Amino acid sequence: MVPFAGYTMPVQYEGIMAEHLWTRESAGLFDVSHMGQLVIHGPHATAALEALLPGDLRILKPAKMRYSLLLDEQGGILDDLMVTRLDAADPGVPFPMDAAAGEDAFYMVANGATKYDDIGHLREHLADEITLNHLDDRALLALQGPKAVDALDRILPGVAALTFMTAGAFEWNGHKLWISRSGYTGEDGYEISLPEDAATAFADAICAEPEVKPIGLGARDSLRLEAGLPLYGHDLSPDTTPVAADLGFALSKRRREEGGFPGAERILAERAAGPQLKRIGVIVEGRQPVREGAEVVDADGNVVGHVTSGGFAPSVQAPIAMAYCPPALAESGAITLRQRGKLHPARVVPMPFVPHRYVR
Repeated sequence: MVPFAGYTMPVQYEGIMAEHLWTRESAGLFDVSHMGQLVIHGPHATAALEALLPGDLRILKPAKMRYSLLLDEQGGILDDLMVTRLDAADPGVPFPMDAAAGEDAFYMVANGATKYDDIGHLREHLADEITLNHLDDRALLALQGPKAVDALDRILPGVAALTFMTAGAFEWNGHKLWISRSGYTGEDGYEISLPEDAATAFADAICAEPEVKPIGLGARDSLRLEAGLPLYGHDLSPDTTPVAADLGFALSKRRREEGGFPGAERILAERAAGPQLKRIGVIVEGRQPVREGAEVVDADGNVVGHVTSGGFAPSVQAPIAMAYCPPALAESGAITLRQRGKLHPARVVPMPFVPHRYVR
């Protein structure tokens, strides 16, 4: 157990390698209650959030989700997050809202290490008539893996009907749950928001299913790395833009055409001309992992980039990493990494390193 974002978090239960492979083959339960759960609602809340995020929230239907980015005025990434439109008039939605009929309402999940900064930024920039509630009395669990649907559908019949990036209200032992078919491993799975006083009993019920084991933060990191998913504070920061981070899909077509989000001029110019540095995936030769902070060097030994995440990938059976480097160097297909003075040849490969298995 280690301290993280004000919580005591499990790194591993029986070993990172075993937990990683179990999740890829069966189903793993992660406690991600450190994440920030927010509800935002009010008149014109869609437009208010679109002034801070580059996504097209206008076309988002109730119970549909979208990955988006909280941007600063220069187009740097303050956080990456998930946004779901809520139907404020639906009595099944488990979040407390005093929203008027017809008001825009959204459920947002932010990173644990940045949630309080995000809340401060949102409160500073949203108009007074927009309400922001931090749901700090709710836990968040993630059930991930190809057999997650089998285990969860026994406990909560009907969850199998959800598809990737959709959500819905459910009830378990008198407790109201909000469940989305989403996750951070590249596998099929679910994220489950529930009252904190129900979390232990619900986790015990899930782990009693034969397909499920509890999984720690170590395997969560190796799973998301294999899935090519960036981690805020490592692969993303205010120094990186959506274009450099290879997250152009988060810039919706209408928003690219209209702009109107923070840093739009810089981001759209960078999108047209290409970034100076770009996030790439690499497989390292040999068996030695190359870690965050290692340098990307050119043929003359000059530092031209850096590794932001790295480790041994149990499913790939090789060391892998994410790095930022000049696009031209990435296109060569071969790069050199330097860690503690030692050179490591590597090859640039498309991400994800393992195929995503989302149910669409």
